Amino acid sequence: MSKDTLVVGSKVKDFIKESDLRSDGDLVEALSGKVEEMLKAAMVRCKENGRSTVRPCDL
Repeated sequence: MSKDTLVVGSKVKDFIKESDLRSDGDLVEALSGKVEEMLKAAMVRCKENGRSTVRPCDL
């Protein structure tokens, strides 16, 4: 997994807080990991389709 956080932690926490819920301290890191997995899969699909631009349809 990448060491970089791919999501904005404060935005994630604010989004959850709007529903009167709290977020665990490890949530942002776990979410970032899921985003990384999705992006890696999208990049593979993009290459398999002979493109160099990742598009929403690759997700």
